[in-house]
Amino acid sequence: MNPILPWLILLAPLVSAAVITLFTLRLKTLSSSISIVAVLVSFACSCLIFAQHTTAAAEFTWIGISGVFQVPFGLTLDPLSRTMAVLVSGVGAVIHIYSLGYMRDDEGKSRYFAALSLFMFAMLGIVLANNFVMLFMFWELVGFTSYVLIGHWFYRDSAADAANKAFITTRIGDFGFMIGILMVWIATGSVVFAEIAPRMSTLASHSTFVTVVALLVFCGAVGKSAQFPLHVWLPDAMEGPTPISALIHAATMVAAGVYMLVRVAFVIQSSQTALLVVAWIGTITAVMAALIATQQNDIKRILAYSTLSQLGYMVMAVGLASNDAAMFHLFTHAFFKALLFLAAGSVIVMLHHEQDIWKMGGLSRRLPITFVTFAVGALALIGCPPFSGFFSKDAILALAYERDTPIFAVALFTAFLTAFYVIRMLVIVFFGTPHSDIARESRESPPVMTVPLIVLALLAALGGFAFFARNFLTLPVEKEVAILVPTLAIVALIAGSGLAIALYCNRAVEPVDIKLLRHKFYFDEFYNRLIYWTQELVARVSGFFDRWIIDAGAVGGSSRGTWGVGALLRLVQVGNLQAYVFLFGLGIVALIYFAIFR
Repeated sequence: MNPILPWLILLAPLVSAAVITLFTLRLKTLSSSISIVAVLVSFACSCLIFAQHTTAAAEFTWIGISGVFQVPFGLTLDPLSRTMAVLVSGVGAVIHIYSLGYMRDDEGKSRYFAALSLFMFAMLGIVLANNFVMLFMFWELVGFTSYVLIGHWFYRDSAADAANKAFITTRIGDFGFMIGILMVWIATGSVVFAEIAPRMSTLASHSTFVTVVALLVFCGAVGKSAQFPLHVWLPDAMEGPTPISALIHAATMVAAGVYMLVRVAFVIQSSQTALLVVAWIGTITAVMAALIATQQNDIKRILAYSTLSQLGYMVMAVGLASNDAAMFHLFTHAFFKALLFLAAGSVIVMLHHEQDIWKMGGLSRRLPITFVTFAVGALALIGCPPFSGFFSKDAILALAYERDTPIFAVALFTAFLTAFYVIRMLVIVFFGTPHSDIARESRESPPVMTVPLIVLALLAALGGFAFFARNFLTLPVEKEVAILVPTLAIVALIAGSGLAIALYCNRAVEPVDIKLLRHKFYFDEFYNRLIYWTQELVARVSGFFDRWIIDAGAVGGSSRGTWGVGALLRLVQVGNLQAYVFLFGLGIVALIYFAIFR
């Protein structure tokens, strides 16, 4: 194998971002072409390395403190990273091409593609990093580039606020992640994954320490993969361009948390307590997000909460100690969620950026290709056989059935809710009569947008078969589980879909209004009040102390006192010779007086 191929995967998007930023920022067409060529180079190199089963890449010492701290800059090319690189660069390439149509009239098109290339560099860095320091560096760069992309339309207050919210919220999780990395290094003396794994067994007797380390590392995934209670940033990230929503929600940023947990499974699985916490955080996130999605009216926010729910399934699988099931669902989810977001983007563009599902309706006749591809993605999402989601979601359900009955019950209920809100969205958007003039006048998107939809639809339909099933899934051997779990999942699917059709067929307004779910369990309101009574209270107290104690008292008082003394002394500086002689004589008299009468 050519040793330069792994580095091309990583560096091609970085070179693209640099060239666009420094030389072609005013040339929108050239900038987009450079970005697309770069991601295609990464994809081609990823495919070559995957086909050749390459396992090694050159590395060099990046940070070296003899006998104390060693950090290599190297790439890991095991089956997990090779396959993930193909997925990230492949889905990224499709979204780049789709962006040509979606962003064709945007004034910031060059800036968009420069940030997109930098984002791909950061995400591929996470995938290929062979140590914690490299991973954390790229981890933070993903956070920064997502901030830039979510806030692409920064002149909109909502987009700027969403970008800030995403950046700040994920930093909370990253702080815990950073402390966890430091504790791993202190305990094992290394930050390289291959060196840490065999040393973790020596910490078995320190169960509390290991649990704390595992949970701190998990904090990073809670932030990046938007798990409860740090999930609030992801729905607001919909303020960015729809291709960015697809990229963040499909195979990149939010998937980074799950990928990281699988990559460092030797840390997470060293504590049964940590595994239990991880499993229940994933389970709570899955059901909570599904409940909220049932009452949302923005098509992108429905899909955003769907992403939260599906990420919950993946984290649940990690907590149940099955990396295979988690990664299997991550891969199939990447295809059908990218498809759903891009199909939603096709709808939004053709309806002049309208996102309210109640202003759509009857679009199956006006946008036939978008409808068919969206329907394929929806069927994969709800786990309808034989689409990809059926295989991957059932793998997690079977796992939960075998290892934790309460989690299985909640996961099955979540599957019912998923079928309900997805079919609700499908019925309102594509069936019935148009609910607005723009819906009546809509037409199909151009080929540059529909062709990527068709490609993703094929992957969403077929992605659950031989290749992924063979590589990422070990089916349960018990005949009872192999038959019972899929049967229960299909019953939940039929029940949820049937209820949605019965409630929403030929409806022009929402027949169900549950304020608790419509207001997303009031998490945003709770956090706003929490910030108001903590951070803002401290800021107000500090402001008062600074203004009235420091400025007006210590600093202001001393400055005014000094000024007053100076003003008094200035009075004696009259510039008159007779006055100075008089004062001199007065001083002599005073000295004589004190000398005689003391």
